[in-house]
Order: sequence, then structure tokens, then C-alpha cells
Amino acid sequence: QVQLKESGGGLVQTGGSLRLSCVDSGSIISFNNMAWYRQAPGKQRDLVASITLGGSTNYADSVKGRFTIAKNSAKNTLYLQMNSLKPEDTAIYYCNTGPTSYQYDWGQGTQVTVSS
Repeated sequence: QVQLKESGGGLVQTGGSLRLSCVDSGSIISFNNMAWYRQAPGKQRDLVASITLGGSTNYADSVKGRFTIAKNSAKNTLYLQMNSLKPEDTAIYYCNTGPTSYQYDWGQGTQVTVSS
């Protein structure tokens, strides 16, 4: 069974940085457009950033200029570098394929908490 496993979350102060990682067990990252999503308490899951097979990236307006999505297909790993974090970035972060692609079972995600 293909699995996506996120890690790297934690508690940081406003203005801090975190680097999230997502490892897949079935070469999903090598053959799909990928994305990071986040879900804050009581809210729906939203798209944060995406990257195509060719490496083109796209970001939600709320994170442009602060977050960077990247991938290492050889390591089956997707990354999200998050800088200048704000309290409103607090959420559980998930990786999966892009929003228009077949989506695999969601992992447990990784909690990011930004204190003011």
C-alpha cells in the first residue's frame, strides 16, 4: 500500500522557519504533480503549494514569497521550506498529489504551530 508520510513540523515563534518533508513509499513523487495542503482547526483543507513533474511551482497568495516547495525524486521526497511564519500558518500540513490528480490516502500530516 502506497503511503505518504509527513514530518518536520513543530512549535515556532512568529518569524521563525521550518522545513517539512514528505516521503512516499511508492514513487508517487516521481510520477505525479505534487502539492502541500494544510488544515487549520475547524476549517477545510486548503492547497498551499504545488509543483509539477517539470518543476513549475505555484503558491497560495497567503504564502507567496515565504514558502518554497521542492522535490528530490531520487529520494522520493517532497519538501516545503517555510520562512517568516505567522500565527495564521498554524495548521496540520499534508502532502499529496496535485488537486486535479488522483489523490492517494492522506497521511497523518505534521502539526505546525506558530506562536505570537
